[in-house]
Amino acid sequence: MRVEVVLTETDIAQEFAEAMEARDLPEKFFFWFPRSAAKWTELAQRDDLYGDLNATWKEIAAAAGPLSQYFGQRMPVISFGSGDGSRDRLLLTALKDIGCECLYFPVDASQSMLEAACAGADDEDIETIGIKADISSPVHLVYAADAAEPPRLFIMSANTLGAFDPLAEIRYIAQCLKPEDRLIIDGEIFEEGKSLELRNNTAVHSFIWALLASAGIGPDDGEIRFELKRDDRHEGLHLITRHFRAERDLTANVAGQRIPVQRGERIGLNFQYLYTPEAFEWLLKEHGGLEISMRFGNAGDRFITALCRK
Repeated sequence: MRVEVVLTETDIAQEFAEAMEARDLPEKFFFWFPRSAAKWTELAQRDDLYGDLNATWKEIAAAAGPLSQYFGQRMPVISFGSGDGSRDRLLLTALKDIGCECLYFPVDASQSMLEAACAGADDEDIETIGIKADISSPVHLVYAADAAEPPRLFIMSANTLGAFDPLAEIRYIAQCLKPEDRLIIDGEIFEEGKSLELRNNTAVHSFIWALLASAGIGPDDGEIRFELKRDDRHEGLHLITRHFRAERDLTANVAGQRIPVQRGERIGLNFQYLYTPEAFEWLLKEHGGLEISMRFGNAGDRFITALCRK
């Protein structure tokens, strides 16, 4: 297994301690600890949460032939926020079956997720080099993109874009693309009532508690709350935030440091952006400067997926 390290374990441990001090835990930490990563893998397999997206990726895999025409015989695939790579492998194996020689670069901050993505691709005899990096960093994104020469296929799936400020992140992604590259990217469609309901449930709470437990915080110490907001920078941008509220004085144990948290304090947790279909198309085309070549999925799906070029 080959892994290039841009974000070291020492760096991310220090960043986690600093984030806890600041009472704000962004996306990458939720997949860093093996326990929370395992809980996420369980969530990703649930049909009620990701069944539509998994079906879309089977559709994308079925279009491997037309997709391969943009590339030569050797096809670099760079997946930003790859997770365990399960959806990527649907396409990779389909490309392999039609004679494409794929070179796979899963990119993730989580060591355990990256190992799973690399091991899964290795099992399919796909040449793989993992890149341990923070995709919220423009510098790390460029480093990962430069792992192969154009034309390249970039992937950002499972609403990974929505885990950051999408107006900034889509421009960072676009800066990595050359005219001959292609990008498969998706966004989650906002549904009044249902979008919040899908998150504010026992299974998702269990995933969040797995992260907090890694810092010595449990359900007896407080509660997790969700809030729905609108982003006024453009119509159709919706934001779901969540936070932990301490119901008693407690001490978080982080990387050997003891961090006191007082009763009533909030710890911000990772957030997610969701979109109307019109807002997502605006984000890609007008704000990100991308051209949509193909669309995947069906009307009414939870996710909308597009193949883009610069």
